[in-house]
Amino acid sequence: MNGTLAFFVILSAIVVFAIAAGTIGREARRLDAVAPRVVYDIEEATQFVADRLPEDTQARLTYDEVRELLRAHLAWLNTHGLQPDKAEDQVQNISDKVVMDDTTLAAYLLSESAKRNVQVLDDVDVVHVVTAHLQYFAAIGAVGPQAADA
Repeated sequence: MNGTLAFFVILSAIVVFAIAAGTIGREARRLDAVAPRVVYDIEEATQFVADRLPEDTQARLTYDEVRELLRAHLAWLNTHGLQPDKAEDQVQNISDKVVMDDTTLAAYLLSESAKRNVQVLDDVDVVHVVTAHLQYFAAIGAVGPQAADA
């Protein structure tokens, strides 16, 4: 009877291991197909961007103005299909390459700054905000690689 009991204990352990290995493998494949969820925090982004601005730009823009420029940037991303309307797990679709042009974005933010009561004294301030905001996106894992020059 001891041999039979040992056989069933070993068989049970093998079955449990096989079920666990199958479940872990299935979940690993599922998670690999879904883009990781990136959490964007406007307050954290504002602090991150403001800390990376040159001193002269920091002297000209307040935190509230930086926050409004970031919100305008997010609105621009949304209109171009680069920001989802709601947070949800999405299967990665890397076949569609999206290229973001800093010059076009800076021009958009300059036009939006007047609508949002952001006084931009020097156009280069917007360029610095865009650069730092893109660094924030990279830091949280929200952007892909840079496109090669064509």
